[in-house]
Parts: sequence; C-alpha cells; structure tokens
Amino acid sequence: MSTDNTTDASTDTESKCGASGADTASAESSADAASADSSSKCGASASTSEASTSTASTETDDTSSKCGASGSSSASGSSSCGASSASGEDEEEVGATVDDFDAEPGRLIAVGLGPGQPEGMTARARSALLDAEHIVGYTTYVDLLPDEVTEGAEDIYDTPMCGEVSRTEEAIDRALAGNDVAIIGSGDPNVYALAGLALEIIESKGATATMLDFDVVPGVPAAQSCAARVGAPLVNDTVSISLSDHLTDMPTIESRLHAAAKEGFTITIYNPWSRKRRDNYEKCCEILLEHRDPETPVGVVHAAGREDEQVEIVELGELPELGETDLVDMTTTLLVGNEDTYVWDDRMVTPRGYETKYDY
Repeated sequence: MSTDNTTDASTDTESKCGASGADTASAESSADAASADSSSKCGASASTSEASTSTASTETDDTSSKCGASGSSSASGSSSCGASSASGEDEEEVGATVDDFDAEPGRLIAVGLGPGQPEGMTARARSALLDAEHIVGYTTYVDLLPDEVTEGAEDIYDTPMCGEVSRTEEAIDRALAGNDVAIIGSGDPNVYALAGLALEIIESKGATATMLDFDVVPGVPAAQSCAARVGAPLVNDTVSISLSDHLTDMPTIESRLHAAAKEGFTITIYNPWSRKRRDNYEKCCEILLEHRDPETPVGVVHAAGREDEQVEIVELGELPELGETDLVDMTTTLLVGNEDTYVWDDRMVTPRGYETKYDY
C-alpha cells in the first residue's frame, strides 16, 4: 500500500528521517539491509568532498554510492551519493549540486506501484519501469516488482527504513549523471510519497525538473484500493488524513480530524496505529466519536493485496478496542463513513445523491 500507503512496515519501527515513505509514512525494520549489489553506478564527476553536516561515522561497504557526489553514507545503507544520515534520528541534508556532474542529464520518473501485487500496477507504470535503466526504491517496494522489471534493469538501488531523503537524492544524482532513473513507491507518488520531495531536492541542487524531464506516473492509492475491498464508501466528498506525526505535528492532525469529521466528509485514515503511537490512534477515535454516531460504519483493511490481508466492516464505537489487535497497525487503512453511509449486503455504501434527483 501507499507510501501512500497503507505502509509495509513493522509496527515498532517508524521513519524519523524527515521524509514520508508510502505512501511514506512507511516503516520497515532496520534489520532489512539494502541489497549487497546495490552500490551506485551513476557515473558523476570525480569530486568527492565530504558533506560537512554529516554526523555518520561509518560507511557501508555494500551499499555506498560511487557516483562521486558529496556526502557520507550511514550504516543503515543510505547513499553516500548525496544525503547525509545521522544515525537515522536527524534530518538528512542534501550533498551534491548540479555543478558536480559533467554528464548530459538523463531522466527521472516517479512511479506508483499501486496496491502491491503486480496485477494492481497500471500498464503505464509497468512500461515506465521496463524502460528505466536504474530503479531506486525502498527495499520492501523493490521486492514487489515483477521479475521482468528487475531482470531488465541495469541496476537496482534499495534502502531500508530511514532512507527516504538519501534514496531520493540517489535517484536524482543518478539522473543528473546521465541515466534514465525510476524512483518507486507503493500507491501513488503524490499521496504521502516522494514526488514532492524529489522536486524539492532537485531545486535545492540548483537543477530543474525540466532538465531531468521529471515526470510522475500515478498509481492506485491505498484509499481507493482499500475502499474497493469494502464496497463503495468514498463516492461522495472525502478526505485523507495520516496519523503519523513525524512530519506533521499532532495538534495539526487533531485540528484536521475535527474539521473533516464535523463537516461530514468520509475519511480515510492512513498509518493509524503503532506501538510507539498508541496515543494518536486513541485521540483519533475520541475525535471521530465526538462528531459521529457510534454506529457509523468503518471499513478496516489490513495489508491489502498481501498474503495476510484482512478486511472487516465495524462500527465506529468498536474502533478504540481494535488498536490492541493484529487488525490495526501501520499496514492498515481505515475508511470512516459519514452520516449517510450504511452497510448493505456486507458492503459499505455512501450515497452520492442520485436518489434526490432520480427514481430507481
């Protein structure tokens, strides 16, 4: 699910690097190391000045970048091609600029994989990945790629959790060095994902999106793929809110929950619960129940499209107690109905309003 996600991560380990993963907001156990043959081959100019702001003291032999841009690699496997990483706790800072590269720039494309299974990927996404020379992504998302894509790529670079900034910069540096690069994520690149971060880093390097022929290939977001599993809950005005407070502070999240709940939007909740964020989930339930009837239907979709997928429709009043169950974690998406949403034939239905204009 999306980095946009519903995310793929362990409920214990959330990114604190300063960028969202699935769909963002993704978290994965740091024990998952980047693959041993994922060292950068971007071919940038030979200047290798060390980033002065980096506090990382160790470099990985397996995943360090050889592109020649400034920066130092963290022990977690992030790229030394660009962003510095201070033990996964501090924000990573951009290293190389456009002036560090001698090659004619290549191309950078942000590709959304959709729900996770190969059949959920759009034809355009598959085509873009087959055309890419290099693919850069979060380890879990790389594992979701079809064999034809991984076998056709010249090089694949992946990082585990806490690699969002360095991973995105690695992709940009490879493109600045003349390669055609795809940076991937589940769901859609514009939903709690890295398309915006890529543009910000491109700008910070003194490059332009036009220079890299930057493009975004959309994917099916978690809100839509999960909604499809419980019926038709989102066919009227709807909003999405993430409960991850790493990039958005909790007072802001609470304010948005109040605003959406009292105005009658259907609401998709991303990143609802983890062992480190019980309070966020509990506060969310409290706010929703303040504005909505306890019998309001809620779709709960855990690990959509994965082997451990679970789907249930519950009442809003039951939601608080689900926080301590296996059903709700960082891979779960919640679909909260509005005052008109009802359950029929084991499916959520939110009327669009046709019944007020037509007889049927």
